[in-house]
Amino acid sequence: MDDFNPVHAETFDSPHDQFRHLRDTCPVAHTSAWGGFWALTRHEDVAMAAADSDAFITSVQNVVPKVAFTGRRPPLHLDPPEHTPYRRAIAPLMTGRAIARLEPIARQICADLLAPMLAKGGGDICADYGAFLPIRVFAHWMNLEPDQIEELSAVGRRYNIAVQSAQEAETKEASLLLYDMARAILADRKTNPRDSEADATSALLAVRVDGEPLPEDMIVGTIRQVLVVGIIAPTVMIGSIAVHLCRFPDVQAQLRADPSLIPLAVEEFLRLYTPYRGFARTPRHDICLHGRTMKEGEAVALIYASANRDERVFDDPESFRLDRPNMKDSLAFGRGTHMCPGAALARMQLTVALETLLAGTGSITAAGPVIPTRMPEIGALSVPLNLVPRGGA
Repeated sequence: MDDFNPVHAETFDSPHDQFRHLRDTCPVAHTSAWGGFWALTRHEDVAMAAADSDAFITSVQNVVPKVAFTGRRPPLHLDPPEHTPYRRAIAPLMTGRAIARLEPIARQICADLLAPMLAKGGGDICADYGAFLPIRVFAHWMNLEPDQIEELSAVGRRYNIAVQSAQEAETKEASLLLYDMARAILADRKTNPRDSEADATSALLAVRVDGEPLPEDMIVGTIRQVLVVGIIAPTVMIGSIAVHLCRFPDVQAQLRADPSLIPLAVEEFLRLYTPYRGFARTPRHDICLHGRTMKEGEAVALIYASANRDERVFDDPESFRLDRPNMKDSLAFGRGTHMCPGAALARMQLTVALETLLAGTGSITAAGPVIPTRMPEIGALSVPLNLVPRGGA
């Protein structure tokens, strides 16, 4: 008998009710859904599995349900030490200093996206705002040309919708188009080399392992991974933040009155509405935890969204608090060798998106039902809003 059902109809809040129950009664839970997998829901266990890349590997399956059909994409699809050259090539381009150059670009993108929403009094914050921001910012980070930016916007959104709608054929087709884009970017950088300290593709081409360059098919896989890895989560996060602002207008007022609090708010929103629940690992050997045995080769989902609401770690975990003394314990960006290298970029985008939204509005209210995401994400896929411009009636 299954311990839980991850495929039943959900609301925006219902997964967290399920996680709370599992943390208390069955912290290592099993389901037969999607070929069968285990789910770790307590903070201590999720952090342990994420950090132990020797016992829990990512090269077999990296998310539940499995959505990778078209090849291996470093560094996420590789284990140490194979993944390390790819990560080292990208990491310097993801530092806070490197990301700072993109902040003015992100601000202009947010302003351009918000303007038509304000003009018509609202819109879907996910479809009209959150979905385009990360795609366009990532395109600039990748140094894409204007026509490539438009192509990535279209294909990236198509891929996102296909994944969230569980359209396997459409997901594969969109993924193949993203691979075509990755090959075109690689071909251009080989013909027109760029500074490896400012361009991800050029950095990958410059890597040497034992004197040999990285395999081109793996560089293509890495570019393909980078093109979409930061697209879905920010969209979901912006939607979830909007839901919270609608529910708690006092938070809107507080952050509008003191915008310096917004970076702290983003950290708490990331904890409270962690957008992932299905990152997966596979045990190299049988592992017994809380009296349950996860056998070698079985999929294990690390439920970050549950871990970040674990009352054993976070006081009053369901509440939004700007003064949490242990925010460092948040697992919003994972742990260990596969901790998200794009954390600085994500934080910058969310901060700018929230600052722009609050600065441009005097009131944000719900205009319709929230449509939730499906696994592996958790949060909002669609959030219709009424937006009153700052100073408006």
